[in-house]
Amino acid sequence: MNFIYRRLVVALITLFLVSGMSFLAFSVIRGDPASLILGTEATPEQIAALREEMGLNRSVPERYLAWLGNFFTGNLGNSARFRGEAISAMILERLPVSFSLALLSLFFIVLIAVPVSLFSVRREGSPVDRLVNTFTALGISVPGFFLGVLFIWIFGVSLRLFSPGAYIGYRENASAFFAYLCFPALAIALPNAAVLVKFLRSALFREQKSDYVRTARSKGANRPLTLRRHVLRNAAVPAITVLGMIIAEVFSGSIVIEQVFAIPGIGRLLIAAISSRDYPLIQTLVVYIAFVVVIANTLADIAIQIVDPRIRLGRE
Repeated sequence: MNFIYRRLVVALITLFLVSGMSFLAFSVIRGDPASLILGTEATPEQIAALREEMGLNRSVPERYLAWLGNFFTGNLGNSARFRGEAISAMILERLPVSFSLALLSLFFIVLIAVPVSLFSVRREGSPVDRLVNTFTALGISVPGFFLGVLFIWIFGVSLRLFSPGAYIGYRENASAFFAYLCFPALAIALPNAAVLVKFLRSALFREQKSDYVRTARSKGANRPLTLRRHVLRNAAVPAITVLGMIIAEVFSGSIVIEQVFAIPGIGRLLIAAISSRDYPLIQTLVVYIAFVVVIANTLADIAIQIVDPRIRLGRE
């Protein structure tokens, strides 16, 4: 438990530092949020009044502490470009979409990576094993956005299994919503599954040569049982570390994939905010992405302690 407490404290400190650095960075960037909101036809008096209302006349430390307090209460301010819309409402509207896409992607990643790794290890040195290694290298080298464009061309335009760009919201039709997310999720999952297969497969090969495996086999345990019950658990430690990084990448917003498939999620919102120089919205989304990355890596570290008690005992 001491390790978990220490890890959570480190996570909170990291989030505090990231939020401070992002706030400072966007404070020194040229551009007046009040002018962006009011437009070019605003008078100097109107801009000055809005700057006073938004607290832009105060010092950077004062503004940061006020922003931090509002952040914890859920008052994230208003967008500078999207007609003064509340940032919290914009994020909450798109968060279920990005989270659904991320969860579906993670489901595909685990569904592909674990069976393929076990199947390859059971046929070590065979043509099947070499074929898995080839496809793994190919999957790592192919970017997700290229797979997305390929899926649109093959499954959308040619086979017409779905209509590219015809996004259906989860409130309108939940089944159609998840059906539309399948191909974007696969475009995200395949490269990440290849990375996970690479690490898990190597760990399984390494663990198979351990003394405890030879002991279990000498006592009559068959290879599939030993592989599932003993080898997989010990090989899971490096795989969980990689999976933590994959989770952080997937949940932080698959920006390009959402843009390719016209999915109104967090990633697409970030692109719109950057293109319109909406600094308050960009700043909040940067902190959100940092939050996801830190939490994912923290959970991965905690999971490693649970899977392998030797690490926990060594650190305590």
